[in-house]
Formats: sequence, C-alpha cells, structure tokens
Amino acid sequence: MEIDFEKMGGLVPAIIQDAVTKNVLMLGYMNEEAYKKTIETKKVTFWSRTRKCLWTKGETSGNFLNLVSIKNDCDKDTLLVKVHPMGPTCHKGTDTCWAEDNTYNPILFLSELQDFINKRKEDMPEGSYTTALFKKGTNRIAQKVGEEVLETVIEAVSGTNEKLVYEVSDILYHLIVLLSDKELRIEDVAAELLKRHNPDWDKDRRLAKFNGTYHR
Repeated sequence: MEIDFEKMGGLVPAIIQDAVTKNVLMLGYMNEEAYKKTIETKKVTFWSRTRKCLWTKGETSGNFLNLVSIKNDCDKDTLLVKVHPMGPTCHKGTDTCWAEDNTYNPILFLSELQDFINKRKEDMPEGSYTTALFKKGTNRIAQKVGEEVLETVIEAVSGTNEKLVYEVSDILYHLIVLLSDKELRIEDVAAELLKRHNPDWDKDRRLAKFNGTYHR
C-alpha cells in the first residue's frame, strides 16, 4: 500500500474505527515507522507529536487496539484503521475520545445475517437448514414466511412479549432467505421504508391500502 507520508511532513492522520460497532474511536497520527510497527505487531502504534516518539496504544493501560485492517484514502494520505479495542480508547476512561458509548446497534446484524445467508446460498453446505430451504425453492420459502407470520399473530394476541420477539425473529430470518432467493437485500426493504417516510410520499395511496380500498 502506497502512503504519502511526505505531504504533511512525514505524518498521516489515522482514523480509528471499531470493526464491529463501526463507531469512530479516536484520531491519531502515524509516520512510516509507526505504520510498519502496527503491521508487524497487529497493535496500533502512533507517533506522539508531543513526546516525539512512537507509542503503542495500550502499552501502559492494557487497552490495546488490535488491528483488523488498514485502508488508504483516495489521496493516499489518510488511513482508516479498523480495530478490536481492548477496553476504553480515551485516556480519560471513555469508550471514545468524544465521550460516546461504543455500543453495537443490533440492527446492523441484519446485513451481516444476509451476508451469511447469501454465503449459504453460494456454498450450499450439507446439513444446513438454510441450504435445505434454498433447495426446496421459492414456494416453500414463501410458505415458511407465511407460517411464521401466523405464529407471530397468535403470540401477539394471546402470548408473551418474549415469545412474540422469538416469532418475529423467525419471520425476519425466513424473510431474508426469501429476499436472498429473489436476489434482493434487506437494505432494499429499508430503502423502500425510507422512501415512504418522506413527507412527499403518496399518503392517499397508503391510507387506501390500510383501509382495504386500494387496488393495483
């Protein structure tokens, strides 16, 4: 990877991002030596502009930034460093240098789940329930979605919240399998919902459909 260290006097900014939560944790600076040490040790190392020396994040606190990947930007002078943080990142004890909580938003898992399901569709490993669904075809997958919807309705009317969440999870899983079968993504559904959230979206059409008077 070609990095232009000379553009800013031997240093390039390194944006540190949690590889799982996608949250930005801090900003540091690397020279070529710090970059090479990061690659070699798999622990993020910076150049301290105040102390004028290398420093590996966590060498005193134990809160290392374990390297996952490094990407260069289009101008080859800014690094995006994805990490697994071992504890708080900021020296003040907070998760990030902006005092934000580095929490994982579970909604992001839906994209990861579809990636996993798509891989199942590609590899079709034996013994996998997802493989079995793909082998049975679109009709059976769609039927399973319908079955899970019915079970969800039953739990919503006469069950518990815990069981309702369980059944809705089954719906989402089978729905994503159906989307994958049709070469679609869960993000396509999110984009449609985002479009409908726009105040300019056709509200009369939405109300007519809700009232049962909408016809295509």
